[in-house]
Parts: sequence; C-alpha cells; structure tokens
Amino acid sequence: MRQTPHMSFFEPPPPPEQPAPPFEIPQPSPWLQAPRNELGVVVPLRVVLARTDQAAVAVVGVTAYTRGVSLRLALRWRSRPGEEGFDEAMLGMPFGPGAMPQPLGGELPPELLRFGVQFADGRKATTLGASVPWGVGAAAGEQMEPPGPILSPSSGDGGDGEWNQEYWLWPLPPPGTLTFAIEWPSKGIELSLLEVDAAPIIDASESSEVLWPDAGEGTSSYTSNVMHVLRAGSEEKPPDDEGSA
Repeated sequence: MRQTPHMSFFEPPPPPEQPAPPFEIPQPSPWLQAPRNELGVVVPLRVVLARTDQAAVAVVGVTAYTRGVSLRLALRWRSRPGEEGFDEAMLGMPFGPGAMPQPLGGELPPELLRFGVQFADGRKATTLGASVPWGVGAAAGEQMEPPGPILSPSSGDGGDGEWNQEYWLWPLPPPGTLTFAIEWPSKGIELSLLEVDAAPIIDASESSEVLWPDAGEGTSSYTSNVMHVLRAGSEEKPPDDEGSA
C-alpha cells in the first residue's frame, strides 16, 4: 500500500457569492390559528351562555391578538350512565369532528352542539362551517385570504362531566356588539344569544406584544388541508370536497 505525504484533502467550500438571507420565523396564516409570534392579552370576560338541570355552556377565556381572538368554551354536565339524556358518544369529544353532521347540509341532529358568534355588522361564524380547502393563489406560494369571519377549533380537553374547547376567531370584531350564540336541542338548550361589547377586546388587541417584528408570515402546514369553517354570511353552496383530502 502506497502512502502519500500528508496533505490537505478536505477543503472548506468557497464562500457564497451572495450573503444568506436573514433568518425568518415562519408564521401561520392569520385566519388559521393564533399567531405564535405574539403574546396576546387576556380579556376579563366570563359569561354563561346557557344552563339547564343537566348541562351548562360558558365562555371562560378570551385572549386578544392583533388580528384575531382566542376563545375558550367550557361545557359542564351532570348526566351519568343510565340516566335519561345521557349521551355517552358525546362525552368524548362534544365539539370535535365526530359531532359534525355527515354529509353537510340537511337537517342538523339534535345531539349536535352548535356555537357561533356574530359581529355588529351582521357577519357571523359558527362551528357548522362548510369544508373549504385552503389552496394557493395564482402566484406560486401565494395564499388566498378567505372571506371572514372564521371560527376554527384548536385544542380541547376534558372528561368525566366537563369539556373545554379552544376556538380561533378571525378577524378581530368591529366596534359595537359581539354576539355569542349557543344551541343544543338534545340537552334542552334552545337557541340562546348573549351580547357583549367588543370594545374591551379591540382595546386589548392593541396591546398584544409582537415578539419578533421582522419574523416572516410564511406558510403553514395547514395550507392544503380541509378545515371546517363558515364563510362569512355566504349563501353559496359549499365547494365539493372530492379530491381535497
């Protein structure tokens, strides 16, 4: 075996001709979820939307951001297995996809809990939204901003008589009255509307702290997914879901 004198074999790559672009933290589109780049401001608001002998539903948490609001909905119930009105299937995930009527359209089942909001200008968003695929625009990588408002679910937890569900409401409500709506026929909760002033939410949003102002908005892993949302005030037929999954 022939050995050559010691010399440099591995050399570092040459420096790039152009400097690397500044690092940017990708941010999800504002209509998909609360921004990771902000420390929102908690609004002191807690309201009971409906209460019967068996169940109660309340808004127990509101956090305002520069472009939307995080809502925390709490459900409590007193039913036990074997009692009249006990819906075992609803206890696991009363707000989740399993509770969505399939197919969309037609008459809503009474077991389905419905939650929604309405802005002062009449626009509304509910948990019974159409399936809308978030694609890209004409330009590569350009996302299409949907009409608002949009109420989309995020995290949820609970069990043994309680359930908590987070929702992201986009955009911020305009000045005036913000109306919460709740209905759950199988639990004896008829349509109930409760109005609050949107001013404290708007004021709090102005104090939401953006951590890194130079962070790019980027895209989100949800870009091509199908989400259940309501297209604000739209009477048009929901788009065909075929091929969107």
